[in-house]
Amino acid sequence: MADREYDVILFGGTGFTGGLTAEYLARHAPDGCRWALAGRNPGKLERVRERLARINPECADLPLVRADVTDPESLRRLAESTRVVITTVGPYLHYGEPLVAACARSGTDYVDLSGEPEFVDRMYLAHHETARRTGARLVHACGFDSVPYDLGVYFTVQHLPKGAALTVEGQIRVHAEFSGGTYASALTALSRPRDMAGVARQRRQVERRPEGRRIRLQTWPPRRDKETGRWLVPLPTLDPQIVGRSAAALERYGPEFTYRHYASVKRLPTVLAAGLGLGVLGILAQIPPARRTLGRLRKPGEGPSEHRRLRSWFSARFVGEGGGERVVTEFAGGDPGYDETAKMLAESALCLAFDDLPDTSGQVTTATAMGDALLNRLSKAGLTIRVVRRS
Repeated sequence: MADREYDVILFGGTGFTGGLTAEYLARHAPDGCRWALAGRNPGKLERVRERLARINPECADLPLVRADVTDPESLRRLAESTRVVITTVGPYLHYGEPLVAACARSGTDYVDLSGEPEFVDRMYLAHHETARRTGARLVHACGFDSVPYDLGVYFTVQHLPKGAALTVEGQIRVHAEFSGGTYASALTALSRPRDMAGVARQRRQVERRPEGRRIRLQTWPPRRDKETGRWLVPLPTLDPQIVGRSAAALERYGPEFTYRHYASVKRLPTVLAAGLGLGVLGILAQIPPARRTLGRLRKPGEGPSEHRRLRSWFSARFVGEGGGERVVTEFAGGDPGYDETAKMLAESALCLAFDDLPDTSGQVTTATAMGDALLNRLSKAGLTIRVVRRS
């Protein structure tokens, strides 16, 4: 792909998270990086470019590419013109597949922010084999879903004995607002439980399992953690699935690997209220008029002020055990849904474009495709990735 016009194209830079990703690239894209903005509205793209030029005057001449998810030819041209595509255009189940298809056919690397299990599974079924043939790396969930967990577990495993049966438990704390895109994706998922289960079943039937190794994703009932005193509540998100796929692909996770994924909360009433709220939301999401009303509460592209984001944070604590050793690690940062997500997404794309990486293709995870290189990038970019203690 060395002869392609661009190294990176950002599709969706006119949205809220897309705009933050564009700003991050304006500040941190390396010298010589050939990047561009893409979208369907030239006027909005020009206004984004003007904002970026105030951050970095060199962005005054940033190329603008017209592309629309309803125009396959425009997506083909976009994919064939660049080495890596970043997309923030969601919900991905509604708008994502045409660009995935174009990248898979063109041998173009692709990163997104999707936390939608059904979308990720559908893209595997439809485009994984094509991407394997063309050499494209399709990397979903390159934001708060699911980089801290995928790379946090990967980092934890590196500090446990090789060749041993390993168990890792993720304990997630968040103080932040959910993004409009995350809310829309969650609402879509809650409205389609049967579709989501059916596509997951199809994927399990065709996906190859590692020979001679066992990968388990366990769900235990809520419990109180003796060490922290906090309540641990199972999180029904895409993140454990991503961790499991990395474990299946990488022998370093050992002959038997088990992962458990929890939200860590201080008070039991918070757990009960959250469970009740999620149950009510799931019921209402099945009723089209109620779902449309809920969808208007927060729309993709909306987000909080910079002041509010500066007060937000997340911490993912991992407890790993195996081979007679125990390690506690942490992957933490600031505002998870916006600022840190934009950072993770942009650095994932730059990693694919410029770093020396393992030879992979098809639908792959961040740990499988980028591993140590992305950990190094995110650490330099200000995220906390550390060993808390060993025993």
